Amino acid sequence: MSSATSGARARARVEVTAAIKDEARRQLAADGAAKLSLRAVARELGMVSSALYRYFPSRDELLTALIIDAYDSLGAAAEAAHAEVTSAEPVRRWTAVCEAVRSWALAHPHEYALIYGSPVPGYSAPASTVEAAARVGRLLIGIVRDAHQSRGVAVRPLPGGLRTEAERMAADLAPDLPPAVITALIAAWAQLFGLVGFEVFGQFNRVVEDRPGFFSYASAQLAHGVGLLDQKQS
Repeated sequence: MSSATSGARARARVEVTAAIKDEARRQLAADGAAKLSLRAVARELGMVSSALYRYFPSRDELLTALIIDAYDSLGAAAEAAHAEVTSAEPVRRWTAVCEAVRSWALAHPHEYALIYGSPVPGYSAPASTVEAAARVGRLLIGIVRDAHQSRGVAVRPLPGGLRTEAERMAADLAPDLPPAVITALIAAWAQLFGLVGFEVFGQFNRVVEDRPGFFSYASAQLAHGVGLLDQKQS
């Protein structure tokens, strides 16, 4: 096989794979992840099912590809926002990442639901999703690490009963940071996606009207919760 023929086939495969994913995302938006069907995707694309199976042998493999794409898209958005403020104070860096997460989720609600909504019945995400899923978390840990190494962070002491669990989490995620810092980070990470999820899924209806302003305030509070200090406090 000539290199030209091989290259053409590779490009065709990339194009078909992208078309399959695009149609699957359309079906996610229309019917939800639980109803995603390879046969339905093939039908809409004018393909026979056996041809589609050469790209994605099962629904779960297609779901995994969509999940990784969603995590990577979210991570890229957060990283791009952070890159614009890398020289800013830690609180500003933190809130820039949080704002990027919110903006991405509002622009991609169905993909956000796929990765942070209800679990898909019968599907268990494989280990291959972990690297992409960790991108936002790594950014937040990096911001706190920089602050801790330069001027410290102000985190409340851990209750005695939580120390063993806190030490385990720190060993797994960032052994160079104190357990109290990691515990506060995990709590803030969960609260960040809780705030975003409440807005995306309509839980703030009739409760919060100025949602951008509220989120700006809340994300700054999360920064303070992990011990980041404003410039005037440092």
